[in-house]
Amino acid sequence: MTDSGGKTGFRLTDEQKLDWIRLIRSESIGPRTFQTLLNRFGGARAVLEALPDLLRSQNKTIKICSQADAEREFETARRYGVTYLALGEPEYPRLLREVPAPPPLIAARGNLKILQEGGIAIVGSRNASAAGLRLAEIFSHGFGRANLPVISGLARGIDAHAHRAALQTGTIAVLAGGHDRIYPAEHADLLDSILETGAAISEMPMGWEPRGRDFPRRNRIISGLSDAVLVVEAAFQSGSLITARFAGEQGRDEFAVPGSPLDPRAEGTNALIRDGAVLVTQPEQIVTALEASRGRVEWPPRAEEEQRAAGEEPLWDELDLDIEPTTALVFKEPSPAERVTFNPPNDYSERPESSAMGTHDTIIALMGPSPIGVDDLIRLSRLSPRVVQMVLLDLELGGQIERHGGRLVSLVLPPAREINEGR
Repeated sequence: MTDSGGKTGFRLTDEQKLDWIRLIRSESIGPRTFQTLLNRFGGARAVLEALPDLLRSQNKTIKICSQADAEREFETARRYGVTYLALGEPEYPRLLREVPAPPPLIAARGNLKILQEGGIAIVGSRNASAAGLRLAEIFSHGFGRANLPVISGLARGIDAHAHRAALQTGTIAVLAGGHDRIYPAEHADLLDSILETGAAISEMPMGWEPRGRDFPRRNRIISGLSDAVLVVEAAFQSGSLITARFAGEQGRDEFAVPGSPLDPRAEGTNALIRDGAVLVTQPEQIVTALEASRGRVEWPPRAEEEQRAAGEEPLWDELDLDIEPTTALVFKEPSPAERVTFNPPNDYSERPESSAMGTHDTIIALMGPSPIGVDDLIRLSRLSPRVVQMVLLDLELGGQIERHGGRLVSLVLPPAREINEGR
């Protein structure tokens, strides 16, 4: 079928989308199982009708999402201005459909046209330094000048600053929970600002509170929407490195900003560079690289056995059915007849930062071995200039910071031997 815009694809009716919601929200039905079942039976309604007999024949039992639950979700989404985009519909993000096991159904709101444009993902530490936050802003502004949307996960730290710097030029927030369960909650106003020119998407149900595995699921969408991924700051075993790994599996370009070897928040980015990510220090380097090479290599997804061997938990508890598997979703024009909760373990989480953090801790958390401007500390800490200056004086008297020319300051770190012994 071809829609009025000349794009190849089909559009589901509201009734058909309810069937897709029922199927993807059913227990142990992840993207791979959804794909296999749809290819086998030709449509979600046909799958739902055949599934009980299929499960009995293979002595399996799962909870199938009810029509009433699907209708409640659909109505809640409508109240929030959320549109469901099905894989195969023209409006579904073009880059996301290329990745292994793409979300069959995503909930989106805002400027949906921006989802077709690709862009650059900017990710990094939630406990970011002032230098990292400033770099996120610089890169985000640079991508905006090049008309490249900025894509991130609405998390604290690097994500939030990247989004804010791209509000005028367009940014996409990928949510770990439902559209009515914003995480972290204090970023609800930021999301409202994002939606004025950009968009937000989620594959999770309305009302879903984000849990452990939902954050890596979100991260694979962040990289899947993007032409390239930039990691600004990342410690070892951070969520940002998970995004970078997904980028490599999806054939996306990987870039990283180097950091001081003495700063734990740079250990992950420095390791990425050592392992092949491109070292960058300014946004023009990424823009030029993308203009020079727009081709992609699509890598097959790692099997669940490989994930477990690497100590990783698969992102879904997929139903293992004895039917012929497929590697690509084959879409058929819906038949006239079709027109008529799972609990992942908390193996990865984003934890709220303490709102009771003292002024000294706030300033120290923003600093590192790399010099940062006092004016940047005032702006990023949201403390008054007088308070910041008093804290810096106190830290200087305690031998914890060093002053440089041009109103720059940096943390004084212990010798490398003491750092190593403390690990």
